[in-house]
Amino acid sequence: MAVADPARSEVLRPHAEQQYAAELAALVGIDDRQRPPGWGMSPWAVVRYLMGGVLDDGTVITPKYVGQQRLMEIAVATLATDRALLLLGVPGTAKTWVSEHLAAAISGDSTLLVQGTAGTTEETLRYGWNYALLLAEGPSEAALVPSPVYRGMTSGAIVRIEELTRMPPEVQDALVTVLSEKVLPIPELDSELSAVRGFNVIATANDRDRGVNDISSALRRRFNTVVLPLPATVDEEIAIVTRRVEELGVALALPEVPAAADEIRRVVTIFRELRSGITTDERTSIKVPSATLSTAEAISVVTNGLALAAHFGDGTFSAADVASGIIGAVISDPVHDAVAWREYLEGVVSERPEWSDFYEACRALDA
Repeated sequence: MAVADPARSEVLRPHAEQQYAAELAALVGIDDRQRPPGWGMSPWAVVRYLMGGVLDDGTVITPKYVGQQRLMEIAVATLATDRALLLLGVPGTAKTWVSEHLAAAISGDSTLLVQGTAGTTEETLRYGWNYALLLAEGPSEAALVPSPVYRGMTSGAIVRIEELTRMPPEVQDALVTVLSEKVLPIPELDSELSAVRGFNVIATANDRDRGVNDISSALRRRFNTVVLPLPATVDEEIAIVTRRVEELGVALALPEVPAAADEIRRVVTIFRELRSGITTDERTSIKVPSATLSTAEAISVVTNGLALAAHFGDGTFSAADVASGIIGAVISDPVHDAVAWREYLEGVVSERPEWSDFYEACRALDA
């Protein structure tokens, strides 16, 4: 059966190497710098792809990461050595996004992915078995089912491991030998798999969610850690939210509704104030809710508001369209967070005359 080209079909979200194929090709075309073994482009070109810009031929490279370029340089330089990369940060700091684009730029393939969960087993990281063949013929290469890590070692590609700290510690430690010796022992076949040049691992983790496990010191030593911070300024976060909302609107084929800059600024301002526990003018302390209130959640609130305005409103993006989304994002704990939200609404929002429409929309939802 023929497989449809994802770039030309109705795929909801193409992989990075498909969606940005033209940008990657343009960078490869001008990239005359030294490339590490197994890499599709030089470290300089990878960083240029991540940070964006305009090439000499006029090709626009859209920014994939908005923040300190030095962090991306450190991340890329790490992958050019024998050290694995750990992207650490609170939820919503673009860890997964950055890891996908790093893999796409370096290996041309971002699909070698292991999703960490409490149910992840050691076989998910190493290899499994086709038990029908295993019972019929015994251990053999034909019966072995390779994991993404196994395939990455074979092809010399970047492997992504999402939410490393959600895996049990004993499962995490299955990576120690792979990362230190660059070999994967296969005792059932009395052999081992040696990694091809170009192989490396990008893991992501955060320490804010519930159910996370500590990384052992033995495994952590095999990683170089890059901490991705939340956006430094309100304007930086607004730029991120605006760009991603526009991209999602196209991908989801939402009816066109102009995203009001004032509403986006209001969402970002509310999230930043509640995260920090103080208003932007630093005059009022605020009770901090338990919710993360990340940039990713701000993007979700605005996108949902645009959908409401397009399908159930008059086509104008208003405070009423974002009010329910903000309340839902803030109130994670019905007891503690509800109190924090009411105090913020009555003590901060109600005191801002220019936010009266938002205040009334929120009060209407509580009625």
